[in-house]
Amino acid sequence: MRLALIVAFGGVTVMVAFVMIARRAERAAIDELLDLPLSPWPGGGDIGAGIEATSGGDATRAAAELEGLAGRATDLADQVVDRVDQRRSLGLALEKARIPLKPGEYVIVTAAAGLGISALLLALTGTVLVAPIGLAAAALVSSHVVRRRIAKRRKRFEAQLPDALSLVASSLSAGHTFLRAIQMMCEEAGPPISEEFALVVAETRLGDPVVDALERMAERLQVRDMDMVVQAVRIQQTVGGRLATLLHTLSDFIRLRGELRREVSILTAEGRMSAYVLAGLVPFLFAVMNVLNPEYISALYTGKGLVILVFCALSVVAGLFTILRMVKIDV
Repeated sequence: MRLALIVAFGGVTVMVAFVMIARRAERAAIDELLDLPLSPWPGGGDIGAGIEATSGGDATRAAAELEGLAGRATDLADQVVDRVDQRRSLGLALEKARIPLKPGEYVIVTAAAGLGISALLLALTGTVLVAPIGLAAAALVSSHVVRRRIAKRRKRFEAQLPDALSLVASSLSAGHTFLRAIQMMCEEAGPPISEEFALVVAETRLGDPVVDALERMAERLQVRDMDMVVQAVRIQQTVGGRLATLLHTLSDFIRLRGELRREVSILTAEGRMSAYVLAGLVPFLFAVMNVLNPEYISALYTGKGLVILVFCALSVVAGLFTILRMVKIDV
């Protein structure tokens, strides 16, 4: 049984790897067509080229067949996601997180991780009833990773925004136009703020008003400080005035808000750490007891024991979110 699980998990892993290889070839062709730099795989070089260089003719044909199968599987997953998620919320979330995966690829990777976790739990406990826990854990972890990357990117943007506004204001004081000042700021600043404002410049070159492009960027990032900047620019272009002075004032205000936000984060760090320790202590002790004395907790795997396990898991999750919500203070 365990050997079969390992073989199945290995097959799923190989399938996911070839999904990435197939989509890598497509992205390489698109990047070459658009004259864009191709991001290397970890370790350098192109995986597809490496496989072709180190394999014989039969291996190359087998790899090509697996790539075609992976491509069809990804297309099928994309069609399913399009029917279920008509608002494209998953695609927008991946775009905000800057994860280079299509929705179908993301679903396949998550499903493979879920099967792997289910196989591991099944091998450890010996009961099939814990298999759905692995699928649920993979879905929760993958969605948390996406939300976490979005939050980290938003925080980096908020940290860069005061300095970026100061650069734009200085360029305006030197006599440059607002759009040229944004371009100069993009050349000096780093990502993610340079990427977002570069997109604003690109949309403006296509004919959109700069205020509308900024408003779309603020809606995409969900940053309240950027909402204030957009409103200030819109009011200035409507009634007139010195935009450089206004941006300097906004920069100082946003910088002070950032300092206050960091101070609140430091004061609430103890509460967050307590929540993580208390939530992680229960599964840690459960795993230790399962290894040291499995007969002691074997009754939890049958009958009412499963109900108790589910109730305990829900209690831990509810307590974790309750404590985190108590220490969360909006500034």
